[in-house]
Amino acid sequence: MKKKLVSCLISFTLLSSLSTPLLAKAQENTEGIKGSLVIAGGGVGTSNHDIYEKFLLLAGGKEKAKVGIIPAASTTLQSSEKFKEDLVKYGVNSDSIQILPVSNHDFSDTQKDESTWKNQVNDKKLSRTIKGLTAVWFVGGDQTKIVDSLRQNNGNDSEALKAIWDIYRKGAVIGGTSAGAAIMSDVMITGGDSLGALKESIGNKENKHVNENQHNKKEYEPLSVQKGLGFFQHGIIDQHMDERARLGRLAVAAYNAERDKEKNFAYGVDEDTAMVVNNKDQKVEVVGRSGVAVLDMSKAKLISKQKVRSGLENIKVSYLSPGDKINYHLKSFEFPNDKVETKGFEYYSFNALPATGVFTPYGRLKAYLSYSFVDNKSMKSANSYVYDSKGSGYEIAFQKDNDTNGYWRYTDGQKDDYSIVNVRMDITPKTVKFQPDKKTSLTYKKPTFSSSESPAYDSIKGNLLIAGGALGSSNSSVYNKFITLAGGKQAKIGIVPAASTKFDSSNQFKADLVKYGVKAENIEILPISNHDFKGTSENESNWKANMNSDKLAQKVKGLTGIWFVGGDQTMITGSLRNENGSDSKVLQAIWHTYKDGAVLGGTSAGAAIMSNTMLAGGDSYGALSYGFTDTYDDMTQQEQGPAYLEKGLGFFQYGLVDQHFDNKARLGRLIATAYEKGNKNQLAYGIDEDTAMIVNNAEKQIEVVGRGGITLVDLAKVQANDKFPSDYKNILISCITPGDKVNITTKEIVINPAKTSTRKNEYYSEKVGQNTGLFSPHGVLRKFLAYDLIDNAQSKEIKSYAFNQNKGFELTFRKSPESNGYWAYTDGQKDDYSIVKVALDIKPINVDIK
Repeated sequence: MKKKLVSCLISFTLLSSLSTPLLAKAQENTEGIKGSLVIAGGGVGTSNHDIYEKFLLLAGGKEKAKVGIIPAASTTLQSSEKFKEDLVKYGVNSDSIQILPVSNHDFSDTQKDESTWKNQVNDKKLSRTIKGLTAVWFVGGDQTKIVDSLRQNNGNDSEALKAIWDIYRKGAVIGGTSAGAAIMSDVMITGGDSLGALKESIGNKENKHVNENQHNKKEYEPLSVQKGLGFFQHGIIDQHMDERARLGRLAVAAYNAERDKEKNFAYGVDEDTAMVVNNKDQKVEVVGRSGVAVLDMSKAKLISKQKVRSGLENIKVSYLSPGDKINYHLKSFEFPNDKVETKGFEYYSFNALPATGVFTPYGRLKAYLSYSFVDNKSMKSANSYVYDSKGSGYEIAFQKDNDTNGYWRYTDGQKDDYSIVNVRMDITPKTVKFQPDKKTSLTYKKPTFSSSESPAYDSIKGNLLIAGGALGSSNSSVYNKFITLAGGKQAKIGIVPAASTKFDSSNQFKADLVKYGVKAENIEILPISNHDFKGTSENESNWKANMNSDKLAQKVKGLTGIWFVGGDQTMITGSLRNENGSDSKVLQAIWHTYKDGAVLGGTSAGAAIMSNTMLAGGDSYGALSYGFTDTYDDMTQQEQGPAYLEKGLGFFQYGLVDQHFDNKARLGRLIATAYEKGNKNQLAYGIDEDTAMIVNNAEKQIEVVGRGGITLVDLAKVQANDKFPSDYKNILISCITPGDKVNITTKEIVINPAKTSTRKNEYYSEKVGQNTGLFSPHGVLRKFLAYDLIDNAQSKEIKSYAFNQNKGFELTFRKSPESNGYWAYTDGQKDDYSIVKVALDIKPINVDIK
């Protein structure tokens, strides 16, 4: 297939490093390697077919693959045994998979003392076993344990490591996840975070060497590196890139790798994603569910803005997605033909706020650079921050250069898939100070919107499936649930296209239903719209009269399921309500069908219309700062500014519903709306993308289905300062995930029994910093609360900030007497957390940045 080729400028200017010299290369002679690498960023789900199947293909196919698993990084054999189980599920014969006796320590879940294995790495029997393999896999844990297990005390390669190199040269595939990815490059990153790396590892006066055995008592950790195994000779690799926000530490490590930065990229691999290295073609392919960050440090240079701290400028950041390829020799990128350029064709146009914390829309790096920057014609530059509790830190500034571009397509149904190339990044020392705002200059408007309640029905037999947006076609749990509630494979389903400007989403949903077993002749796209659709000969704006069609109303009454696609929720209500605000005949028919037992479902805009008060616009910062507006400006209003409310269709009668909750960070706008217009005895619900809230009206119960979670906002005990807007205390926040349930009248939360309580059994015990933006780990609210607060014995409270220029809000999340967390593994060995009743205080602040 012909590819688009984007070349990166290469500079051969030698920049001096002020840190530790690059460690000696693990293997100098790497020419003619026939084998491949599968380097996974951690958190690989068992369901991630693309990574497993690629690994097995490179291992010779599931029939011929002979795989050795190296458990050395872990403290237990559980992850090795789980990986073996996964390979068997994918078709490999169990007898063709071995857990190799490679470790320098005992495992806690066995009777044997595996620390004796350290003495076997020079055993000829083990070497012969390895030489008979077609693949080796390194599980996650502590990368230093892998290296120590395979190298002798004098630093030389053991016979086992030599055997691995031998089969790699001859054609075997070497793979690994997390720690098993870190060992792949010559320079192996063993510790540190972005803030610690910047403050103590680029020539700053605080600079000091920290090895993996030193414990840093600060809220940040300096960069530490040592010699890796060097299977990948073309740049430094880091892992858990998106989840742990490691771009800063990768930039510092790559800058300090003096002889590498001129000729090599540096790579940061996201979780549930792999970079597959083809040594023969000198290319890397991105495989999996997220992306790979690529740094070009060839023109980067040190800047000093203060006496103590230095920064870096002119770093080129690219972010590649599954299907993209990197030619690491030419330092160029290739994209599939179905991806279209965004430059000159940007879809968005809004003034994106700085990325400052967990209230930032698109608050993880790839999403922020995609929606808020590269595919946004209004943005030439954007910025984020990272700093410690004293405010000492950095501004991260992004700029569009002449070679900056984006590439977009749909993936997995109608999820946006972006690739980003050549965004300039400068990291400049800054000091950020916060003071309480005693006299706000912001003009906060209370909502003038008032909505008469929809009729309350005690005898609704039907159910609701309310999806938070970006629903993947592969999300079988959501699709199967909708089909089951609609009556199974014989369901009769109508699709309401009104929210969209095209029929693509309606046609896609119909195709998905057919794929999941519903008969095509039982699915109809209903002629409901108040506007014309692009790409058709018919003028669908004439369909507005259909809202009072007796024939269409009668057809609706014969359906067992109705689905509202995403887009603009105001176009749904405008297509089903009369000019005087009364229900049209078709809307009345939908109500009749719902009460009689049909399921009503919808995603994105199709979720927003479900509650009586419909959130139609605004973001968290805008709602908290400016309150509410009576005007609606389509895209701009959907992405930012004060909240905009309209009357919804009221199918969900037990509180407010908001959507795209994780990706667009809408907690602030849901809180403001629930306080001003909600019933404080009811919960408010924020639904994540690719996730659905199942409402069982008969049992008065909600269940979570899908891949994300639902955030529950409880204002029953809230204390607010009516003289000072958006000054709240004691908001209770809960986050529930698939398998969890909540009673919508009693508010009782029932956690999936497979999960174990974290209270007094916390896994972590460490000091953590506040969430400050794109360089802060755990940028999504639920992960931030889980790792840094609920499952952390040292944390009683954690902070984040939302600000723009000199105004903003301090968010303090704290453990309440009722707080608890619940944890389990899901989809392989991914952490799955539920969080119950964390208290949140919101305080207006003034911000001073110098």
